[in-house]
Amino acid sequence: MEPFRKPFYGDPLFPFHLIHRTLKFPNNELPDHLHDLYELVYIHEGNGTFFIDKSLYDKQPGDLFIIPGNTVHRSIPDEADPIISTAVFFGPTLAGAGANDDSYSLLQCFDFASKHKIYKFALPDPLRFTIESTLDVIQEEYKLQQQGYRAAIRLELGKLLLQLNRYLNQHFTSQPLDNKIGPSWIKSTLFEIDANPELPHSLVTFAERASVSQSHFSRVFKQFTGMNVTDYVNAKRIIRAKELLLQSDDNVSSIAETCGFTSIPHFHRIFKILTNTTPSAYRKKK
Repeated sequence: MEPFRKPFYGDPLFPFHLIHRTLKFPNNELPDHLHDLYELVYIHEGNGTFFIDKSLYDKQPGDLFIIPGNTVHRSIPDEADPIISTAVFFGPTLAGAGANDDSYSLLQCFDFASKHKIYKFALPDPLRFTIESTLDVIQEEYKLQQQGYRAAIRLELGKLLLQLNRYLNQHFTSQPLDNKIGPSWIKSTLFEIDANPELPHSLVTFAERASVSQSHFSRVFKQFTGMNVTDYVNAKRIIRAKELLLQSDDNVSSIAETCGFTSIPHFHRIFKILTNTTPSAYRKKK
């Protein structure tokens, strides 16, 4: 049987989901599944088993599981002593993958887990305290969603990954973890789209420029953004459109054209999909 692909919904430009301190029972866990998002699972209480990439791991309090995107896994909590755990799901771009500065990657711990097929780490007490405190802060930001909460979550997630990377460097390898963030052509593509989302970007052009096949480019691009090229460009255009709707008096047609949409109906459809409202209704928020 093929593993189930777990879907995630929400803002594609903020690929983040948190399930905080949840009691887990065997009858409400998914079968073998995978997803594009990267996942961290921390065990607060209870016991059980984790199946990850053809291996079984015991689950105990203080264990952290690092699960790279598109890795088949399944949680099996103990019925008599069910698990209380926190699961953090995020897209690699949220951790800076694709940034122009390639001197350091927050995703080192995921690269290490994937390369060495080691997904479970029993954390020492000082690091457990740090991880639990950080998860509590992220939960508070995620729950209240006050102004700047997304920036706060990025910062806290970055701190958490930094602590994990330093721990792995110190205790699990004699060589520094790989610093590479990704292919240079992915970084330059993301930079180009971010700088000028209104231009007629295309997968064909990007793949030719990178000297890779379209299928390979598409696969790597989705790994780093969680979206295909068209969806990513549209999402960036809608962000710009939202800014113009609130900050200018230009009419909707003019804004659509400025943001790269050649069809007004297409602009309305994409705007509604990504914001769950119309451009005119969004503008009334001014």
